[in-house]
Amino acid sequence: MASHDTPLRITVIGAGVVGCYLGGRLARHADVTLVGRAHVLDPIRAEGLTVESGDGARLHVPADALTLTQTPEPVRRSDVVLVCTKSGSTATATAEFVPYLRPGTLIVGLQNGLHSADRIHDDVDGSHVIAGVVPFNLARTGPATYRRTSTGEIRIAEHPAATPLLRTFSEAGLAARPTDDIQAVLHGKVLLNLNNAVQALSGLPLRTELLDRDLRRCTAMCQSEANRVFTAAGVVPRVPLAVPAGVLPTAMRLPTPVFRSLARAVLRVDADGTSSMSDDLARGRPTEVDDIQGEVVRMAKGLGLQAPACERIVELVHRAEEAGENRRRWTGPQLLSELKHARRRARRLARAARDDGGGAQSL
Repeated sequence: MASHDTPLRITVIGAGVVGCYLGGRLARHADVTLVGRAHVLDPIRAEGLTVESGDGARLHVPADALTLTQTPEPVRRSDVVLVCTKSGSTATATAEFVPYLRPGTLIVGLQNGLHSADRIHDDVDGSHVIAGVVPFNLARTGPATYRRTSTGEIRIAEHPAATPLLRTFSEAGLAARPTDDIQAVLHGKVLLNLNNAVQALSGLPLRTELLDRDLRRCTAMCQSEANRVFTAAGVVPRVPLAVPAGVLPTAMRLPTPVFRSLARAVLRVDADGTSSMSDDLARGRPTEVDDIQGEVVRMAKGLGLQAPACERIVELVHRAEEAGENRRRWTGPQLLSELKHARRRARRLARAARDDGGGAQSL
């Protein structure tokens, strides 16, 4: 591990919007390697990497201040590996960098979902694997420019090996701190990320979508299901908001003038900011809906519960993936009606099952 006088050697696996933003912020305080695809790295080679914050701050990192590669070989000299791939790519990415790992290297899974760090840990021996959460939204606003479009504090599972990384985050001006209950934080991130699919299906910018009460009510339906499932599983999610997780659906259902007043921090996003799921649909890439709404559905089934709104959202997002540019853009009333219909149907089926002597409990 690097000493106080030696820059921490950090390799970012999966240099996309999250990886490039973090790498750019850390580059002046650490030896940073970005491992990614040519369409991401080539513009950085040509013009350097620019990262922007929501407060207007702009940082340009020359290309020669970074190591840019499409292969994970630099992991062999790394103190820290930040895994920033899509959650569905975790196993593949891990298999590629594991042969180069040194014993004692710290690996931090910074993906969406509940189990990405667990998937890394299953394939790693002799290294520390912990989970982390990046709570803010990010966007690629130019070929080599990445902007943070909302606020938030990075959370990382408490571990002695994470101290140098947290110190480097602080030096780079990245708000980050350890937590002794990363599972609660991960569940809280899933709870907040349930809005991503609603925003993506609407096609509206994130701020505009959050000011649409019917779309918020769609998110609230998913969050209510998730809260009930998480409670049944014995987990109390932690969300970085003024209201506790259990009250979040109620807050989302408030009339827009009241919501606007109470949710100033949530609405402090760029006017054109979107979710990563929306960006994936726009670029024809698979989304992470299976690790967000889909995770709620899987947990519900395992507990003998139902999550019909989440289940219908998963179906609609997969339909949007297949439709590509011709995908439907849902209005608030349309999507809300669709989810209400899914819930009514689930209740009818649950009643029929109970009448027959069994079946899952309806939400």
